[in-house]
Amino acid sequence: KRRLREITDLQQIHGLHRMKNSVGKVYKVLIEGVSKKNENELKGRNTENTVIVFPKENFKIGEYVNVRVNDCTSATLIGEAVSSQYEGVVIP
Repeated sequence: KRRLREITDLQQIHGLHRMKNSVGKVYKVLIEGVSKKNENELKGRNTENTVIVFPKENFKIGEYVNVRVNDCTSATLIGEAVSSQYEGVVIP
């Protein structure tokens, strides 16, 4: 159990470090549904299969939206939708 906890702790640290590299970038996100933790947010995935949550606004499931990442946890990116003028800026 101790070893598993050590591995899990290291994964959390590694995941957070990897996610922090995405803060400030804009991604094209396919909306998959409503966030589990906040019904006023949507969740989707970028082309790297990373989960991104952002305010619902008027978007619908199945649409693509450009999202600028403002924050993160070790497993999720947190952002806000931005206009299409950012198309191609840093959208991997």
